Amino acid sequence: MNRRTTALSAFSAIAVAAALTLTGCSSSDSSDASPKAGTGKPELKVSGAFMPQPVMDMGGGFLTLTNTGDTADKLISVTSSVSDDVSLHETKDQKMRQVKSFDIPANGELKLERGGNHIMFMQMKQHPKQGEKVAVELHFEKSAALKVELSVEAPNHNPKQH
Repeated sequence: MNRRTTALSAFSAIAVAAALTLTGCSSSDSSDASPKAGTGKPELKVSGAFMPQPVMDMGGGFLTLTNTGDTADKLISVTSSVSDDVSLHETKDQKMRQVKSFDIPANGELKLERGGNHIMFMQMKQHPKQGEKVAVELHFEKSAALKVELSVEAPNHNPKQH
């Protein structure tokens, strides 16, 4: 990489980290994407789905996936009309990096939350405002895709304070 690309990448990472640090969660919408209990399949529900109002051309998405089934699953991708570049990111040792999937344990949950694992929207085509909804589709290794609406919250919204 040349010096300009490296600097731009570093600036982008810092800007995204700063934006995500200011964000939080709020929705209590719930969706169901799986068969009935006891079938040996994942049983997924979504809660707390939100997106802090983006302050640049990128943003973060947060939610909790609860699996009440007796089989684990994986979140393998997310798609949305607001961006052609939506990816999964983890944050470890204060560094963010893209990952291929997130595990959703049997009888457990996956939390995508501020300062941790999250959905990353890059080069957003639209800039949703607080009070609006952003439609996303969650794709899994075993379960059918789930359509979810992220509530757009204030840029500094922090669900842990509620």
